[in-house]
Amino acid sequence: MSQTVDRALSILPLLAQGPADLGQVAERLDVHKSTALRLLRTLHEHGLVYRQQDNRYRLGARLFALAQEAVENLDVREIAHPHLVGLNEQCGHTVHLAVHEENEVLYIDKVESRYPVRMYSRIGKPVAITVAAVAKLLLADLPEAERRALAERLDFPMYTPRSIPNAAAFLRELATVREQGWATDLGGHEESINCIGAPIRGTDGRVVAAMSVSAPNVVVTAEELLTLLPLLRRTADAISREYSGTTHSKEART
Repeated sequence: MSQTVDRALSILPLLAQGPADLGQVAERLDVHKSTALRLLRTLHEHGLVYRQQDNRYRLGARLFALAQEAVENLDVREIAHPHLVGLNEQCGHTVHLAVHEENEVLYIDKVESRYPVRMYSRIGKPVAITVAAVAKLLLADLPEAERRALAERLDFPMYTPRSIPNAAAFLRELATVREQGWATDLGGHEESINCIGAPIRGTDGRVVAAMSVSAPNVVVTAEELLTLLPLLRRTADAISREYSGTTHSKEART
């Protein structure tokens, strides 16, 4: 039975490359055509495979519906949390997870620093959208027209002298973030707090969440915090792989 299941499942990645006829399927599985036909008929009955008029087989619509349903039911926070804890254990600093929802960027998870000086932030609280590293990552992934429209309607409060002052500077910062694949907030919201962030990508390669490591100057300098960037990015990539099952390279999207 396990061999039958294995053979049936092996058909799906073959058809993902394009339609194939019975002979091609049998050759790939190294089985007789009658065996391949029996497997294809079973998959067809479940809507996972479709037989075209030219007698070639392709992936069925049911497979795409199941994939979409699975994606919609994924909980990025549940998947990410053990990784956030692991990162916190390695570096000791505050770790955040954030998403973009209804024109706001919200923290959806947080692991506290082990140091006595801690950040004031809480799950469910919107971030400072024009300066936060996680916000830059999430907004930088928007199509260009959406980024420009967003920048035009935002206010740009000067939390500190390092805050982003206007829409033009904000768009330049987002362009940099898109290109390099990571973001910082070095005293832009609070002069004493520095932050580095990395994206978490979904099945289509788009940014579905962002995570960050933050620390006050009295604990670690900005330069020292930046040395954690490789570790942060590896953690974000690990979450992305678990969330989507696909390895994504940095891509610029317009």
